Amino acid sequence: MITLSSMGATAETPATPAIGRAEANVVKSVKMTPEVLWSMGRVSAAVASPDGKKIVYQVGYYSISQNKGQQRLYITDSEGGTPTLLTTGGKSETDATWIEGGRRIAYLSGGQIWSMNADGTERRQMTSDAKGIEAYRFSPDGKRVILVKSLEFNNIIQKNPDDLPLATGRVITDLMYRHWDHYVETIMHPFVADVTTQGIGEGKDIMEGEPYECPMEPFGGIEQLDWSKDSRYIAYTSRKCLGTEYATSTDSDIYLYDTETGKTRNLCKPEGYKAPESDPTLSKKYQAVNAEENIKNNVGYDQNPLFSQCGRYIAWLSMERDGYEADVNRLCIYDMATGEKRYLAHKSNVDEFCWGTKKDAAIYFTSVWHGCKNIYKADEKGCVTQVTDEQANYVSIAPLNDGKSLLVMKQSMSCPNDVYTVTPGKTMLKTVVKQVTAENKHILEQLHLGRVEARWVKTTDGKEMLVWVILPADFDVNKKYPAILYCQGGPQNAVSQFWSFRWNMQMMAANGYIVIAPNRRGLPGFGPEWNEEISGDWAGQCMKDYIAAIDNACETMPYVDREHLGAVGASFGGFSVYWLAGNHEKRFKCFIAHNGAFNLEAMYTDTEESWFTNWDYEGAYWNKKLSEKGKRTYENSPHKFVDRWDTPILCIHGELDYRISYNQGMGAFNAARMKGLPAEYLIFPDENHWVLKPQNGILWQRTFFSWLDKWLKTGNK
Repeated sequence: MITLSSMGATAETPATPAIGRAEANVVKSVKMTPEVLWSMGRVSAAVASPDGKKIVYQVGYYSISQNKGQQRLYITDSEGGTPTLLTTGGKSETDATWIEGGRRIAYLSGGQIWSMNADGTERRQMTSDAKGIEAYRFSPDGKRVILVKSLEFNNIIQKNPDDLPLATGRVITDLMYRHWDHYVETIMHPFVADVTTQGIGEGKDIMEGEPYECPMEPFGGIEQLDWSKDSRYIAYTSRKCLGTEYATSTDSDIYLYDTETGKTRNLCKPEGYKAPESDPTLSKKYQAVNAEENIKNNVGYDQNPLFSQCGRYIAWLSMERDGYEADVNRLCIYDMATGEKRYLAHKSNVDEFCWGTKKDAAIYFTSVWHGCKNIYKADEKGCVTQVTDEQANYVSIAPLNDGKSLLVMKQSMSCPNDVYTVTPGKTMLKTVVKQVTAENKHILEQLHLGRVEARWVKTTDGKEMLVWVILPADFDVNKKYPAILYCQGGPQNAVSQFWSFRWNMQMMAANGYIVIAPNRRGLPGFGPEWNEEISGDWAGQCMKDYIAAIDNACETMPYVDREHLGAVGASFGGFSVYWLAGNHEKRFKCFIAHNGAFNLEAMYTDTEESWFTNWDYEGAYWNKKLSEKGKRTYENSPHKFVDRWDTPILCIHGELDYRISYNQGMGAFNAARMKGLPAEYLIFPDENHWVLKPQNGILWQRTFFSWLDKWLKTGNK
């Protein structure tokens, strides 16, 4: 069996033991378990040395007994080979980058920047910042560094009186007083500091006095800032609005800060631009801000600027419309010399991207198409060619710095992240993909994994829909297996070749289930019409797509036990489960909904990012100008079909989920029990929209499969 004893470097002190790679005995045909899943290293943040010969990368390990994780750094040759562990103590080390021409490596530990030789020796602390450093980026000449710090923020939540230091109340004056999983009492700002032989000082706040954030909440990081190649300018991302305007708008911009003059200009908007007034209770879809004469001013999400190698251009991700967080991500390319902007549109979203070499002015990017995220190349004229074609997801991309190759990370439904190099060929068939790391090989080679198949299913309106089918690890075509309909969240996140440490397809297969995972209406990778059809129609064609997928499985796969079907999902997938519970016509024998929307009227005013509900529900339920689509959305809220509920249901929620408040899961569970239905409610007081703590993750998995087994395994009706 796989053993889970933590191995690694000697701990700094007995109180802070290092968490390292799990040791595994070589035993074949082991099935995935929650403990095995949590023993896997999680590879991230690979960075190539200036000459492209070495790669430093980050791996997260988790201890179930300690109920915490540790981030550790490794170095390896870009050609592959045995990696060397750089992290030797019990503290996390993250965000590595190469400095001093590749002689040393900088990294974050304990909220400060440190550096070390490339072999891990001669560690030096570079900052002693009172506020602590959240992220950083050195200038190309190495003389300055951007420091991202958290600052106290009292514009929305008032500061309590000094004579009431133990008061826990919060006086709130406007919207966006909490975001994702925390109350907004701090914001991040970028500082610029000089790098000297004595270290790095506090630096200058380049947004001093501005009550806005950079990077942006809730997921923004150092990728939202970049240095020009001459080390003079900083391009950064910010949404410069507050309160109700912030909560209802996705209009962020790219700003250019001149370190010599201290001046800042907006690269997205003309000087003096003022957005038209908007009704915060209606979708911006039909309002003046998204009229043709306004959308040319980059009124949607603009983020993640990146200077070209030649220094003339800046590229960034750009969405066209305000208020639509799932609009198509284009590449905007800005000419520093002329101020001209042009856009690279692709058949699907542009996700991660990087510039080629100085000689190669192309842009390489990842994009999902037909359930797989591959690499594409756009030349100077905007002509796009495909670089890779794999049943996989490329989830990061950067130059290898050897003048010809890319440094990437790749995953699939059958393998977590690893580091690879990709050398694009003149044709896609001549592209060379080489694996650099094999972090979890010692575990994966022991596991008996299920087969992943792609099927195309006819929908009720005559379209073709891609459905991933994951077969049980011990699959026998002559047997029958219970099946799970997997309902995706988002609602516009692709069902691609992702590896999840919670919604893990191989885990479901290992427990003896066939997984049916449809790319239903509303998902990217099948064209804009397919992607946008879900907005304002949550209970429409997308639900028919789910039914088509599970019905097709029952009709065409004799090994699917149609008497033992379940439906599971999180977020919009949880909404889907709640809706199906009242409209499934006795197809399913049990349901599991994680952090799902149950009552859309309550959801409208409970969520923090109101632009989402405004766009997808088309406005507030009380607004007399609500469109017919909006009215239909609220009329089809799952809570209005509880009278039809007749099937056991497990509801899961995190109390720190401010995107979909936990009262949604509580309401669904209470309704089920008052109906007299078998039901359970798994509530996590310390988790947000996700489940991040190891023991909570194990509890989640055990509860999930205990519920499925109870109602779907043969002999249980």
